[in-house]
Amino acid sequence: MTRKQRRMTIIGGSLAVLALAAALVLNALRDSIVFFSTPTMVAEKHVEPGKRFRLGGLVQPGSLQRGDNLAVSFEVADGNAKLPVAYKGILPDLFREGQGVVAEGALDANGVFKADTVLAKHDETYMPKEVADALKKQGHWKDDYGAKPGVTAQGDPKGAVR
Repeated sequence: MTRKQRRMTIIGGSLAVLALAAALVLNALRDSIVFFSTPTMVAEKHVEPGKRFRLGGLVQPGSLQRGDNLAVSFEVADGNAKLPVAYKGILPDLFREGQGVVAEGALDANGVFKADTVLAKHDETYMPKEVADALKKQGHWKDDYGAKPGVTAQGDPKGAVR
């Protein structure tokens, strides 16, 4: 075997081992690559109780119930299915009914999602007050930043002052 053939064999073998390792890693992470699962996906996959995952969707209007010691319960929906969520802790400032949410936790035996982390999502028109003020100062402010009815560019209800 010549030196060139030996070098090509080593390179080919290394690439094969690398491809095998990448395939094994991607196969192992297949289910957790998704950022979150919707209530419909949870129902279709028949997720077993105790398995941790992220649940995402919209907080159902009228479903938020506050209990003792920072306990809250609400329903997350995606248009097709709803899933009840129980959480104990301080909710994010942007959390509200009708708004997007991502919760991390696991299902219990009763089919209730027990969340230990809740993240509120905002829409694409959200803009921190400081950024909006800076844009106004520089003259780059566009009137359609706050075009969503009832909401200013800062994400506050119209007329609300912080």
